[in-house]
Amino acid sequence: MTARALALEKQARRLSATERERLAERLLVEMQDEPLTAVDEAWVAEAEKRFSDWKRRGAKTVSAAKALQAIRKELGR
Repeated sequence: MTARALALEKQARRLSATERERLAERLLVEMQDEPLTAVDEAWVAEAEKRFSDWKRRGAKTVSAAKALQAIRKELGR
């Protein structure tokens, strides 16, 4: 992040929880009109594919705990 963005974040953290929530909501609403990046589009396509597979019961599901355990094992942790 830029120095300006970091300074704004620091100021925003001083706001009350309600004010931070309202600020975040306003910023997110503004972003809805922004075009997706290629990476975002790829993630959306992957999520839609996985959801479609899941709906057709074509995808095997794994609990988050088991998935994280497998990842840690693979990374040697």
